[in-house]
Amino acid sequence: MTDRVTRADHASAQSVWAPLRIGSFRVLWFAQLGSMLGVWMQTVGAQWILVGTPDSAALVALVQVATTLPMLLFALPAGALADIMDRRRLLITVQLFQLAVGAGLSILTALDLMPPALLLTFTFLLGSCLAATLPAYQVVVQELVPRDQVRAVASLGGVAVNGARAVGPALAGALLAQVGPSVVFAVTAVAALAFVLGLAVTRRPPPDVGLPPERFASALRAGGRYVRNSPAVRRMLLRVVLFVLPGAAIWALLPVVAADLLHTGSTGYGLLLGTLGAGAVLGAAVLPQVGGRLSPNQLLVVSGGLFAASLLACVTVTNLLVLAALLVPAGMAWLAVLMGITGALQVFLPGWVRARGLSMFNVAFAASQAFGSLLWGVVAQWFGLVPTFVAAAVVMAAGAATVRIWPLPDVADWDRTSAVYWPEPELAYEPDPHEGPVLVTVRYVVSREHEAEFLDAMELVRLGRLRTGATSCSLYRDGAEPSTFVLVALYPTWEEHLRQHTGRLTGTDREREERANALTIEEPEGAHLFPAHRDN
Repeated sequence: MTDRVTRADHASAQSVWAPLRIGSFRVLWFAQLGSMLGVWMQTVGAQWILVGTPDSAALVALVQVATTLPMLLFALPAGALADIMDRRRLLITVQLFQLAVGAGLSILTALDLMPPALLLTFTFLLGSCLAATLPAYQVVVQELVPRDQVRAVASLGGVAVNGARAVGPALAGALLAQVGPSVVFAVTAVAALAFVLGLAVTRRPPPDVGLPPERFASALRAGGRYVRNSPAVRRMLLRVVLFVLPGAAIWALLPVVAADLLHTGSTGYGLLLGTLGAGAVLGAAVLPQVGGRLSPNQLLVVSGGLFAASLLACVTVTNLLVLAALLVPAGMAWLAVLMGITGALQVFLPGWVRARGLSMFNVAFAASQAFGSLLWGVVAQWFGLVPTFVAAAVVMAAGAATVRIWPLPDVADWDRTSAVYWPEPELAYEPDPHEGPVLVTVRYVVSREHEAEFLDAMELVRLGRLRTGATSCSLYRDGAEPSTFVLVALYPTWEEHLRQHTGRLTGTDREREERANALTIEEPEGAHLFPAHRDN
């Protein structure tokens, strides 16, 4: 069965809830829901504690920075680990650490030993746990469902995050009023324990059999090369940045809006944040139907307009209930953009680099939210809330308008299945897998009338080599024989090249290579060149 990214998949009639019929997925989904509930309750508790301190706008914004900055710092290493390690064991280790951090946060708060600096430190540690969890979790749950339900898995991930966002703030607000922040923070530890138990009872899919796992450093570099040489992935990440950067104003400054403009307590703030989460849950329910009527780029424009309107409402509407209703569209837009792009990435990325690619999404998201939260917090401190939210709305609308310049790519016809089609290398000896660097050349002879078409085709082939292992790759013309071209690719080790032979290439790579080969007048000839060593 061919694995393709299509709009038909996006608008599939199959219910977004279908993966929940699978027991192992259902267990982990509820575990994620509980974990995100703890995250949001901790965020609300930390922000509300800091609202009463001097320079509250900047300090409250720093809670978002402390939550998301670890994603920027650790998501890429976490993605590399998730692609080369036992993901279940990695997740259990991280959740046990989160259990310890959450317990410490709760106990110290109960003892009144939690100054702002220490609170931000604990928030940073919990954000680090989230950064280490997400790439592995996103791949694990995807492996538990049929391929045609992967987009539904991404949407359900959004439901868990935003369902927790809908319930968590309201629950946190009630607990803050009744029993104080230490109990709110204790939920984080309980949620981590529940996640560990969920992982313990979940059956693992059989491991892939092939080459030994990549080494951490080389895996990290390979992931970076893949994204750097994938224009489609880079464009998806750009759309994330253009949406999240202005959108961060709501998440960072909503408690200040509740306290300073609406003069409501923690319960009111919880209601506002909860309606954002409820809007996202509603967005997940209607996204398949909306996706069938709008193209992905049209959906970006509509979502940007809705979110911009909600940003303006935050500083123009003084009635709590009316503002809560007007924040629902912002939650829907947030889900539509972020889960839509996450789902597209999960389907688009090859299995060997999926966690690393998703970690790049997490980095783009975290960088945008951390920088945006800090930016809007400082702007609000200097100029006030009204100019800040107006500026954020203008930036959001301008970002949506750039869809005409930087649209999401149309990858409907790209075949993402793993393709093993290169012949086994014919060598006179068996090189060590770590021997290198290794130079691989392919010689082509092309007639003059096909030369322009061949050069265009080979540019796609060249990018494919760079995405899947080559540190450099260039096409050269023979000065003595102008009809002869040589593709020269450099690999850090022999093993890195062998991975191209054993599953890194996709069906689209094969189609592009066959298209280029069809333009030649002789069968392309390959050669593998190793470092020359003088025999003793």
